[in-house]
Amino acid sequence: MKAVKNSLFLGILLVFAPLALADDGIWLLNEFPRAAIKAKYGFEVSDAFLKNLQLGSVRFNNGGSGSFVSAEGLVFTNHHVGSDCIQKLSSKEHDYLKDGFMAATKAEERKCPDLELNVLLSIENVTEKVKASVPASATPAEAAKRRRAEMSAIEKACADRTSHRCDVVTLFSGGQYHLYEYQKYTDIRLAFAPEKDIAFFGGDADNFTYPRWNLDVCFFRVYENDKPLKPLHFFPWSRDGVKKGELTFVSGNPGSTGRLLTYAELEFQRDVSVKLNLQRNRGLIAALKQYSKKGPEEARVALEEIFGAENSFKALSGFMTGLADPAFMARKKADEASFKAAIGKDPDKQKQYGSVWDQLSEITNAYKPIYPGLMVFENGPNQYGSVLPIARQIYRYATERQKPDGERLREYAAAGLASLEEAIFSTAPLTVSLETAVVAEYLRFALEVLGPDNAVLKALLNGRTPDQVAVEAIANTRLFSVEERKRLAASAELVQTSQDGLLRLIRIIEPEARKYRKDFEDRVQARQSLETARLAQAQYALGGNVYPDATFTFRVSFGPAIGYRTTSGKAVNWMTDFAGMYRHATGTDPFALPKRWMDRKNSLNLKVPFNFVTTADTHGGNSGSPTVNTKGEIIGILFDGNLEGLPNRYIYTDKQARSVHVASQGIIESFRKIYQADSLLKELGF
Repeated sequence: MKAVKNSLFLGILLVFAPLALADDGIWLLNEFPRAAIKAKYGFEVSDAFLKNLQLGSVRFNNGGSGSFVSAEGLVFTNHHVGSDCIQKLSSKEHDYLKDGFMAATKAEERKCPDLELNVLLSIENVTEKVKASVPASATPAEAAKRRRAEMSAIEKACADRTSHRCDVVTLFSGGQYHLYEYQKYTDIRLAFAPEKDIAFFGGDADNFTYPRWNLDVCFFRVYENDKPLKPLHFFPWSRDGVKKGELTFVSGNPGSTGRLLTYAELEFQRDVSVKLNLQRNRGLIAALKQYSKKGPEEARVALEEIFGAENSFKALSGFMTGLADPAFMARKKADEASFKAAIGKDPDKQKQYGSVWDQLSEITNAYKPIYPGLMVFENGPNQYGSVLPIARQIYRYATERQKPDGERLREYAAAGLASLEEAIFSTAPLTVSLETAVVAEYLRFALEVLGPDNAVLKALLNGRTPDQVAVEAIANTRLFSVEERKRLAASAELVQTSQDGLLRLIRIIEPEARKYRKDFEDRVQARQSLETARLAQAQYALGGNVYPDATFTFRVSFGPAIGYRTTSGKAVNWMTDFAGMYRHATGTDPFALPKRWMDRKNSLNLKVPFNFVTTADTHGGNSGSPTVNTKGEIIGILFDGNLEGLPNRYIYTDKQARSVHVASQGIIESFRKIYQADSLLKELGF
């Protein structure tokens, strides 16, 4: 891994990071708080330990994490991370989500149609290179345009040189830019998945709660040249499993956090963005559940979509719990006031940083009128089902490829096109009736947010209902055919003239989507990047313990396996066992156990730890992250957090907030006694 050298304020962080006593932090490898861990836990984090975390961990392109656990390319992740592939491999005749899947031999492993895994090879700080591309005289909008072009050029040069996936990642909203180089794998095959009733025991009712009893795991195998991969590193499985109080490490790819947001920006999340996203997910859940009532096959194909929408809704509800709590917001306000006061004590710091809060407040006010339209027209077509996002991607793929690389939308830059093509041209099955239902819901949501007088919605609906427009658009599209997608994507002229029903919708939306995106990038994002970078520098200047907010890139967190007390003072144990699960089972969904779990109950050691909690600082995107001990051995897998931990998105606390894991010894006990998965056990070293 290449060392980060070019950041003036990075050095300040490294000086002050050891002062941290809490277990907060989603740490970059090159900024890891080794001294703080040694002082608190007596464990010395070596270069080799961190390097093994990096090379043994994998990123799932569908928004999760995982790890190699054998020399034969076996990858360990959550069932809910793998469920997208499991659903796509299922059919009316073989419902692998419901019944589970186990390959007796490698020949029986099933290839996922569009799954990509990434292993991080190196990180290079390219901050100075990106910033040097912007002349001092540039306006914020022009500066942002030049930075985007330079980032695309750096990615392309890296990809051309290495044939690897290369992403320039923005940290501190533009304070730093790091080039992440990944080895990319696309031949991923399902090896084992339990039944959904045990993987997600308790369903949405128990989601983001604790105690929990979930076998939220599945196993894939990575192939290269049609042979099992020999990974650069894999994590051995602990013989003893997790122990009470022991220090744990979690390596993965947290999606996003808001630790550096100002009070004004938190108000915006509370009053605008989180509020609207809750509304979107509430409507989508209702539409999907209504659709699933039509019959068992509709219920099967909608199951994964419902899980995703319910999971997002509950997470957003947890964020809102913090944002709507006067005490929570008062703490943020008080922290900010103290920060401002500390800056104000030094005339030089006041001159350099004193205006940052007012600037960010002004930018946030400019964002408020933009956000609803941005959400509906720019983000909306990417968030409903599969075929509507494919239509948007095909249109933009064909049109953006005609432009010089530096002038394209960032997600259509040359370095990332191969991954995009794998998604657009996926052979995964699509269900016409389900796609119709979600397109109709998208249009209903747009009407709720922008109203019937919106000119673009008037053109879209043309006097019809959302259901009528959706039915007509789906009836007149050929985008369910991969060959048709390839034909249209190859021609900028075709996507402009095609009478395909979904492309006609996209062409109506596109000018408004581009307008809102440009407003956001020029009036909000461009200015925000400058001010948020200043805010981070101000924190560094005061000796603050600062790490960048999550960006779905590799981070490491840590914390002991310990319980907590509820608000009422009730002690919550650090782990659950199989006995507790059977006491919790009612026989009725979502607390019904699979038949084999009932039939083989007496064979289990009911006292074996099943799930457990730690203070590790984890977030969405960490799902599937390996949980390892100080020897670098697998002792569990991260799959959730409790409700008390959701406001940790903004402010970390370990009083009651916990990350929730499946215990490694519980997995082995399940494989031995319930699944009799002898070949899998042997591969894991048992």
